[in-house]
Amino acid sequence: MNKDNGFPYDGADGDGDESADALLEEELRQAAAVLDPVPDFLRQLALEAYALHDLDARIAELTFDSLVDALPVRGVTDAPRMLTFRAGALTVDVEVTGEGLIGQVLPPGSARIEVLGGPGAARPVAVDSLGRFLSDDPPSGPFALRLRTGTEVIVTEWLRA
Repeated sequence: MNKDNGFPYDGADGDGDESADALLEEELRQAAAVLDPVPDFLRQLALEAYALHDLDARIAELTFDSLVDALPVRGVTDAPRMLTFRAGALTVDVEVTGEGLIGQVLPPGSARIEVLGGPGAARPVAVDSLGRFLSDDPPSGPFALRLRTGTEVIVTEWLRA
């Protein structure tokens, strides 16, 4: 034990340092778990965020957001939010309303879409032969879309509804 601070460290270089560091790290982990525990919902959110990590996914860039890019229309107070994402030749147009999401993938083709958001599981959304999709569940916080086309995975940027 080091007489200055009471930790089991003898000051010598070598393997003793590594074991002392490991012991100190474990003691700090235990103290943090007792004094400042991570909330369960935050732990679950972190696990799900990591699960979304897909090394092969391309990011679809937000190219239009009606909150930023559209001109205001006089007398319209509750206009839906319009979003356009692009990844190469693929375009995804999305309308966000209080009732859910309506969108279209262009060029049309077979695709699977999942609405990602918060601590909940990804919600699959059906895509028809014209590339249109509809989700009756409006996003209630940050959300993104994951598109799976024949050979690639594309994920949109995360946005707040």
